[in-house]
This record gives sequence, structure tokens and C-alpha cells, in this order.
Amino acid sequence: MGDMTNSDFYSKNQRNESSHGGEFGCTMEELRSLMELRGTEAVVKIKETYGDTDTICRRLKTSPVEGLPGTAPDLEKRKQIFGQNFIPPKKPKTFLQLVWEALQDVTLIILEIAAIISLGLSFYHPPGENNEGDLLPADGLFIQGNDLKIDESSLTGESDQVRKSVDKDPMLLSGTHVMEGSGRMVVTAVGVNSQTGIIFTLLGAGGEEEEKKDKKGKPNPLVDQKRSKMQDGNVDASQSKAKQQDGAAAMEMQPLKSAEGGDTDDKKKANMHKKEKSVLQGKLTKLAVQIGKAGLVMSAITVIILVLYFTVDTFVVNKKPWLPECTPVYVQYFVKFFIIGVTVLVVAVPEGLPLAVTISLAYSVKKMMKDNNLVRHLDACETMGNATAICSDKTGTLTTNRMTVVQAYVGDVHYKEIPDPSSINAKTMELLVSAIAINSAYTTKILPPEKEGALPRQVGNKTECGLLGFVLDLKQDYEPVRSQMPEEKLYKVYTFNSVRKSMSTVIKLPDESFRMYSKGASEIVLKKCCKILNGAGEPRVFRPRDRDEMVKKVIEPMACDGLRTICVAYRDLPSSPEPDWDNENDILNDLTCICVVGIEDPVRPEVPEAIRKCQRAGITVRMVTGDNINTARAIAIKCGIIHPGEDFLCLEGKEFNRRIRNEKGEIEQERIDKIWPKLRVLARSSPTDKHTLVKGIIDSTHTEQRQVVAVTGDGTNDGPALKKADVGFAMGIAGTDVAKEASDIILTDDNFSSIVKAVMWGRNVYDSISKFLQFQLTVNVVAVIVAFTGACITQDSPLKAVQMLWVNLIMDTFASLALATEPPTETLLLRKPYGRNKPLISRTMMKNILGHAVYQLTLIFTLLFVGEKMFQIDSGRNAPLHSPPSEHYTIIFNTFVMMQLFNEINARKIHGERNVFDGIFRNPIFCTIVLGTFAIQIVIVQFGGKPFSCSPLQLDQWMWCIFIGLGELVWGQVIATIPTSRLKFLKEAGRLTQKEEIPEEELNEDVEEIDHAERELRRGQILWFRGLNRIQTQIRVVKAFRSSLYEGLEKPESRTSIHNFMAHPEFRVEDSQPHIPLIDDTDLEEDAALKQNSSPPSSLNKNNSAIDSGINLTTDTSKSATSSSPGSPIHSLETSL
Repeated sequence: MGDMTNSDFYSKNQRNESSHGGEFGCTMEELRSLMELRGTEAVVKIKETYGDTDTICRRLKTSPVEGLPGTAPDLEKRKQIFGQNFIPPKKPKTFLQLVWEALQDVTLIILEIAAIISLGLSFYHPPGENNEGDLLPADGLFIQGNDLKIDESSLTGESDQVRKSVDKDPMLLSGTHVMEGSGRMVVTAVGVNSQTGIIFTLLGAGGEEEEKKDKKGKPNPLVDQKRSKMQDGNVDASQSKAKQQDGAAAMEMQPLKSAEGGDTDDKKKANMHKKEKSVLQGKLTKLAVQIGKAGLVMSAITVIILVLYFTVDTFVVNKKPWLPECTPVYVQYFVKFFIIGVTVLVVAVPEGLPLAVTISLAYSVKKMMKDNNLVRHLDACETMGNATAICSDKTGTLTTNRMTVVQAYVGDVHYKEIPDPSSINAKTMELLVSAIAINSAYTTKILPPEKEGALPRQVGNKTECGLLGFVLDLKQDYEPVRSQMPEEKLYKVYTFNSVRKSMSTVIKLPDESFRMYSKGASEIVLKKCCKILNGAGEPRVFRPRDRDEMVKKVIEPMACDGLRTICVAYRDLPSSPEPDWDNENDILNDLTCICVVGIEDPVRPEVPEAIRKCQRAGITVRMVTGDNINTARAIAIKCGIIHPGEDFLCLEGKEFNRRIRNEKGEIEQERIDKIWPKLRVLARSSPTDKHTLVKGIIDSTHTEQRQVVAVTGDGTNDGPALKKADVGFAMGIAGTDVAKEASDIILTDDNFSSIVKAVMWGRNVYDSISKFLQFQLTVNVVAVIVAFTGACITQDSPLKAVQMLWVNLIMDTFASLALATEPPTETLLLRKPYGRNKPLISRTMMKNILGHAVYQLTLIFTLLFVGEKMFQIDSGRNAPLHSPPSEHYTIIFNTFVMMQLFNEINARKIHGERNVFDGIFRNPIFCTIVLGTFAIQIVIVQFGGKPFSCSPLQLDQWMWCIFIGLGELVWGQVIATIPTSRLKFLKEAGRLTQKEEIPEEELNEDVEEIDHAERELRRGQILWFRGLNRIQTQIRVVKAFRSSLYEGLEKPESRTSIHNFMAHPEFRVEDSQPHIPLIDDTDLEEDAALKQNSSPPSSLNKNNSAIDSGINLTTDTSKSATSSSPGSPIHSLETSL
């Protein structure tokens, strides 16, 4: 096969060389695919294809010692062929593009102010952060060096450092950190072709580059890579070998090639991963269209009535003929009527809506910064309020990411917490401190914290840091011990490796004899102990049965608590004859045990409470970690993610993959649907598994509402999952740049409890906008009806144009400021997420809007028609043109404004609460605006004069106006007493219903909010209303300030699948398995499915028994569904039903 491969390689190479002028012996594609291999797989590939690294250096015309020749033409040529070491950043939209998007409509002139505020926000970029350490700038092969250790956690998520060597693992990757040692490498891939570059490309940073290539007709590198895989037999062969060795590793490497990139031609068109509209955006669009329709109907009726009234009055009643010379006059009348109609439409549409959304989001984002949430995409803040699932990392998010000794067994006593130093014998203490200080890497240290109040910094091996921390907790210091015995004086060191499972250090004592300190996994080291220190610090005999008892009484209880147990021991050896240090088995024996400690990465103290809040708020928290399943389960129980006795699943990555893939190794959505509702812990998971799980939950049609998933991640490998999730949280401290680039919100303190704050703010945005709508629509309904009836009856509106502008200003700008800045309260977390099907304006809100409108209209019409009699003043009706402003109409205007002011206080509550003043002083902006508006109103009425059509009022008239306004608060209480359930005729508005998303019955908390007839009507509605550009552009303003996330909005693909009929709305986690038959059983017509639904199958599916058996942890490697055919789904994560 070798010859064939080589000849294949050369023929391929010649093709490429002809295009590159025969310059280099390797092409960019070959090197790039080479860098995707790891470990022995890579070594085999290099041997088969190139011979060794020296050959690669010769082919690339570089020297392993001197490097590149460095001449300008040579460097230029290399740049052309291999690219530059630069990842192009994502282009922000230009100012003009944003303006153009916002100004797609004439009526938007009213909204210019809103647009300016919005646009300001779109230029906000979070400050970038750089990681310290020797960062590798490009991909390459290790040529030579000594003891080079790399931290690849940013790419693979594995925290252990990887030792690099020419014969075992020569692959050096960009974006990883050099932790120890030094070395030389030959660079094989730079910029977008390096591994980090490929991930950045997946996340859309280099998206423009790809598009350019597509346009020029060059193949998209991501797609091309797949093709080259299929042509190049040897890549496949070596991959299948790797898969046989380790399914998980092979799978882990795949997503980099085609996780989100185009793997088919259709995907190429949708090069970027696009998110659908956020829930709030969708509902607002829907609501704006509904209001627009109503406004248009009202304005049309107004025009028709006015025209009919005029024509009937002129030509029928007064029997005037239509004279040609009078035509211009009549046209002027008709134009005037048309303008009145437009006025009604303008009043009807809530222009303040986009402004309220913008203010609310912008205000929340600013405040969230104080709660350690740096929001990168504005709408993420609102989406978070609808989250139903959070997939969280363990290390660093739920835990502190600092190994800490929490239990110890010293001097025959098992301490459940750090012992008091005085309770430990002095001799034992001295031995313990020396054993820990000397028998650990001297590069491992604990440094003082960077900021005051922070924890001390741990540098080096995490476990050793935990032990050094134990020494400090015992009020001892390890530095003097190390300075007495510097590293060069150590006589012999047996380093830790996977075979020994222990580390030992030999030192020479002053009397020329030797002492060896040893530490390691307790089950290994205790087997080699024949003595143990007792309470007095003296060694006593330690027999096998003592050891068994210790395992039972000390080590097993520690392990059950999720602790890692480490035994520290020592042995004194004579100076003559000097022991044979190479005979390890004899040396590492007859030890004396000093102590056994239990180490864990402790749960952050605030996490259990935060998770309890999430669960109460209807959000399921799942832990996805690379750690082993026992530790993961112990931590999950401590956090409160799982409670003993519940029906849940804890799976390992391999078992998870076995269950979700069919015989061909393809991921099936049906299989994921059987697992995710009960899954709480996914351990030993690769980044691919995380992406698969997130995608599976989002695409699931198993529940009646689409799940909204938030994901936390810190490594480069978490990028695809963060991008796929509805809201991606990256870690601000531990996170890599790639993770931050892919995320929507950055947690500046890496703490899970900040996510709960984000949920609170998200729900608060939604509620703020509902409050604003409730207030705004009341004013709109009243203003429209007043303008309409006024125009029809008196041919003149009681509220003049300037006054309407002022009312609009109160309504829009001020009210949105006042109501959109309400601070969130804990009560927001006591309800379930609203979800997509819950209307923006609930029936309770509709009751409030109509109720207050009735009150206001009654009083305004009373004042309009009999006001002059009540106040004994001149009537303002039918006043001649250019007459001075009347007191009558001023009272109407003033009363109208007072009613709005007091109704603004009512609007603070939208769920029918009685106490509308609750927490009003926590919002100083609200109080300022209400008082400020009141003051300005006094000035306008008393000193506005002609411009405002106002005449000054007496004190008693003022009192009446305020009294009528105060009536709003009393009326609000009256409305609150009417039960909403009685008012069946009320309609909701602003509900999102995608046809395929409508459940057969709704699980709303307030059951009375369901109105079947209305839903049927709504289902049939199609938004034929394209003419109402005005409303669409209002939403466009909101879009304009959004960052370039919304480059093109598309609806999720419609999935009209069998699940719609099989949806089991009552399914909750405690219930038995959901009855979703496998697809093969149900490829019949729908009525069969319906029949099945009416009588659920008596026997559960065979596959379900595995799930029902609780926590089933067998891993069956024979079935490991990692097929190696080139078209296998492992190449593509985008496989689902």
C-alpha cells in the first residue's frame, strides 16, 4: 500500500506543482489535512507519505537549523502559496449600510431620533483580551527539543499537558501554550489554514474570505477538504485505523472539518450559520402588523365616512351640481379628509415601540455589566429570559477550578475538614511538610492573589498546588524547606507516569543516609506501605487487614464524596551499601504512610442556590464535562443538578454516542429525543458530543415549545456548541479568544450564578416591553377613537396637532424610559419561561387596556359635550377659525394628560397585581419622569398660549383635572377585581404561531388564556399585509442597531413530521417514557399515527428499556458507532431527522 500511496501522492503533487510552478513538494491542502491528525496517527502518516520531518523540511525548502532563506521573493512566493499568518476579522457593517437599512421607508422620518440612539449602540465592541504564556502562532511539526510540554486545553479541553516528541506526537498547534521545555518546529500551516484558523472560519470570522473564494469559482476550502478526503485513499485508511484504536478521539477531531461549514452545495449558499428571530422580535413584528391592520381599518373608515358625509351633504341634501371650475376646491376637501385619515393611522401605530425595545435592551445591557455579564449581541439578553435549558461546563463554572484538600487522615484520625495544626504531632508535621514541599515540581507554587479579596493563584500542576495549599492551611510554609534543599541537590527523582501512578524524590540527609518521599494514588501507594505513623508520630505496623479496613473506613467514603485520594509516605534507606536505584520495585517498597488526603475541585459556594433558582424558574440545568462519571455525578449531587431518587440519566460520551446513532453510525433525532429529557450529566464528553446534544435539544419537536438552550464554554473546542446555542456564554477569565468570539455573552467572573442574573434581566426586558405596550396601547386606543369621533361629529379634533405631539412624547420617549428601566426582582424567577406561543399581550393586559380606555373615553366625551355646562364656561365646540384657545378644550387636554400620568403607574403591573406602587422608589428614573412630566404640563397649560392652543386654568379647574386623573388608580383596582376568566370575548395579540409549531393543547399556567376558536382563526391568517411597510420598518430600526448577527433572517426549516401528532403535551421528566415510535414503524399515513396517539402502545419500545434502567454505564465498544466510510455522518454533525 505504501508504494501505491506514494505514487498517488506524487501524481497528485505533480498536478499541484504544475499550478504552483513546481516550487514546493507539498501543497497547502496536504499540510492542512496532515495537521488534523494527532499522536501516533500523525507519525504513521508522516512516515508513509514523506518519510520523516527532514524530508518535509527539504520539500518545503527550509533548514531544520537555519530556517527559511529569508529573501524577499521567496517570502512573497510562500505568502502566495501558503497564505499569511493572519485570521481576517469579521467585517462590521458600515455606518451607511446601517443608515440605509433603517431608512427604507418615508414614514421613518418620525423615527430618526430612535434610529440615532440605536445606531450608536451598534458600534460597541467589547474590549479584546489576550492570554499570557508562550502562545504558538502557527501549526507545525516538532523537529527537536527537550522535554517540551504543551497545554492543549484551549483546543481539546483536556487539562493534562501533552509531552511532544518526534516519534510519539510531533504535532504542534496554533493557539496552544508552551508550558515547559523548549523546541524547534517546522511551520506547516498559517492563518486561516491553521487549526485555530479553521475553527475561526467555522465561526464566521473568515466568512468573507470564503465568500470571495466561492465567487471566484475556487472551491470552498471546507468543502474541498471533504472532497480531497474522498479522493485521497490513504487519509481514509489511516483514519479508519485511528477509529479502531479510539472512537472518541477520532470523533473529536471531526467537527473541525465540517461542524458548521458547508458540507453540501446548499450549505455553501448559507455559508454563515444564521439564527432565527428572537422570540420577542417575532412577537413584536406580529403585534405591529396586527396594530397596523387595525389602524388602517380605522383610518379607512374615517376617510370613507368623511367623504360620504361631504358628498351627501353637498350634492344630495343641498342639491349642488358638480361644476368643473369647483373641481380644485372639492379636491382640496378630499385631500383634507385623506390627511385626517393619515392622522388617525399615525396616532394608531405605536412609534415608540422600537425605542422602548432599544432603551430596554441598552439599559439592561449596561446594568448587566455590573452583574458580570458582558453582552456582545443585544438580543441575547432578551433570549435568555426564555431559556429552558442550560448546558454548563463543570470545571471553573460550577467549581472553582482549584484543587483543594478537604479531608485528611493523619495520626490515626480521619478529619472531615482541615485539621487544627495543634492537633497534629510535631514530628508528623515536619515529615508531612518536607514530603509535600520536596516531592513536587519546584515550578509548582502558590502565589499571592492578583486582586485584593481574590484567591491565591495556583501555578503548575493542579494536584500539587492542592497539596501545597494544604501545607499553607496548616499554617506552615514550604518555601524554607525548598530553599534548604534546592532542586539541584535532589539525589534522584522518579517522575510521575501512568505506569507508576506515583512520584518519588530521594534526598541525602546530613548523616549521609538517604530518605525517599513518595506520593501517589492511595490504592497504589498504600499497597507498598508496611508502617504508618500513629498519633504520637511513631511508626506502627500496617498489615494488609489494616489496609483493607482503611480502604473501607477512609478511602471509600472519600471516593463517595467525589474526592481524589492521595497517599503521602516516606522511607529511610541506609548509605552503605548504596541502594540499587534502578531496581524500582525494591526501592518503592516498605514505605511508611504519613497521611492520606482527599482532594477535590470544590463547588463554588453560590452555585447550589443559583441552580435551585434555575430549576424553580423552569430551567433544566445539565452538566457536560470531560471529567470521569463518578466525579461528575458527585459534583452534580452537590450542586443540586440531580437529587437522589429522581429518574435521571448520567451518561458517558461513548454510551451517549452509542445510543443516539443507528447501525450506520448516523445520528438520529428520534434517538436523541429519547435521551435528552432525562439526561442531567454527560461525562467524558468530547466537544462534538456537546455540539450534538445542543443541536439535538434545539431541533427536538418532542416538547410542545421549542427548547431555548444556553451553553457555557471556555475552550476553543466549545466554539461550535456556543455558536449553535441560542445564547452562548464564554468565560471571561479562563475562556479562549475563539470561545469569546463565538459567544453572545461573556461572564466576566466565570461564575454560574451570573447566568441566573442574565435570566432575570432577560425576563425583565420582556416584562418591561409588555408594561410599555399596556400603557402605550391604552393611549393609542383613546387617541384614535377621540380623533375619529371628533372628526366625524365636529369636523375638528378636540386634541390639536401640537398637543398630540406632546402626548406622543409622553407616550413614547418618556414612558419607554420610565417603564423600560424597571429593575428586575427575584419574583421574575418564580414563573416558567413564557415560550414562543404565549402572546405578548395577554388577556389580563387586554382587560387593562380596554378597561382604562373605557374610563378615559367616558370622561373625555362627557367633558367634550357637557363640560361647558359643568364648569360654566364658553363652549369650545364649533368655534370659528383663528379664535383664541378656549378653556373648554384646555380642560379636556389637561385631563387627558393627567389620566395618562396616573395610568402610567397602573401600567407598572401586568399580571393583575393589586399593589401598583410596589417597588416604585427602587426606580428613580420612573419617579423623575412622572414628576418632570407633571411640571412641564403645568408650564404648557399656564404659559403655552397660542402655540399649544391652551388658555390658563383656575386652581379649582386644575383640582378637577387631577381628581379625574387620580380616578385612574381607583378604576385600576376595580378592573383588577374582574376575573379575566369571565371575559371570554377578549382576544390576545402578538402571539407567535408557526403552523408546524402549534401544539394540540396549550400548557399555559393560566388555563383560561386559551381560546380555541381564536387560535383556529389565527392559524389561517397569512400576513398578506406587505403594504404596511411602516410597521416593518419600525422593526427594521431595531434591526439596524443590532450587530451584524442578523445578516439575513431565516425561519427554522419547517418540520411537519410525525411528531406533531405524537406530541405528548403532558410529558414531564417524572413521567414514563414518551411514546415516540421509531421512524420505520410510523412511515404510514397520518391517520395511523393519530390512532396510535389516541391509544398509546401498551408495550414500550425495546430501546427504551435501556433508558428506564436508570443510570446504565456499560460501554459497549463493539457497537461503538463510528463507521469509517468516507460519507459517514461523523464527517458531518449536521445529520438529524
